[in-house]
Amino acid sequence: MALPELFEGRLSVPVIGSPLFIISNPKLVIAQCLAGVVGSFPSLNARPIEQLDEWLSEITETISSARRERPDARIAPYAVNLIVHKSNNRLDQDLELCVKHKVPLVITSLGARPEVNEAIHSYGGLVMHDIINVVFAHKALEKGADGLIAVCAGAGGHAGTHSPFALIQEIREFFDGPLALSGAIATGKAVYAAQALGADLAYIGTAFIACDEARAVDGYKDMIVNSAAKDIVYSSLFTGVSGNYLAPSIAAAGLDPNNLPEGDKATMNFREGESSKAKAWRDVWGSGQGIGAIKQRMPAADYIARLRDEYLAEAEHMAKMARSYGETP
Repeated sequence: MALPELFEGRLSVPVIGSPLFIISNPKLVIAQCLAGVVGSFPSLNARPIEQLDEWLSEITETISSARRERPDARIAPYAVNLIVHKSNNRLDQDLELCVKHKVPLVITSLGARPEVNEAIHSYGGLVMHDIINVVFAHKALEKGADGLIAVCAGAGGHAGTHSPFALIQEIREFFDGPLALSGAIATGKAVYAAQALGADLAYIGTAFIACDEARAVDGYKDMIVNSAAKDIVYSSLFTGVSGNYLAPSIAAAGLDPNNLPEGDKATMNFREGESSKAKAWRDVWGSGQGIGAIKQRMPAADYIARLRDEYLAEAEHMAKMARSYGETP
């Protein structure tokens, strides 16, 4: 397994910061990239559409400038998340802007469309598609995705139910390209474990919500810091697609976290303005099960530095263990 040239020598730790609806913004993306982690954001976070053009210019110019000033630094590429579900009536416009700015990595979600992949490939960009099972993995690759993001049990927001041990193993039986793992990853040890399972990269979202640069309200950041896995509820009510949410935020919205009805997939809506999805992420807060490891709010660079230290320490520890098993008693 080898990562594409896009990532070569640019990562301080093998991590993609996942796109956080409403929360990810240029400030967070730039902080992630400058610290050596792929920063990303959903294109729909930039509203109106003109703002997306501005955001892409700002991110591209800042990263390019930093690379000129620090040619030896590990400065990661950035990514844009495109929702390719049919309800997203902005997709064509957002895709056009991604092509205009030559976005290096595009993350596609909720469907796989070959014309989107072809547009990104036209200038040499890469596409990674998030999937929750092997069926969707095959479909994404058949339609031209370059890589996969396995969204497993415990991931924040829309998440699957498969164990990463099972899903990564099955994917690697037929795909040896770029593979990221999402699901309850918040520490450097977990990043190392993701690679031990067979993934190339860890996909981390929830931990970045508590970072200073994230566009989340203080109450959300504090709830992330003060909660644990027991506080996560898996429900399809809010968007029609099953996902993980913070139980205290559900209760604050006037609902019983322990008695939620099933959602209707037909209610998914990604159009401009108020929508069921926007209301869900604004008032009912998504979170992964790895939040027990998040103990304080901090700048993204500090969190990434901690991740790197933990990752390298775990790598050294496991190397020592491997050597000990190879020794003759």
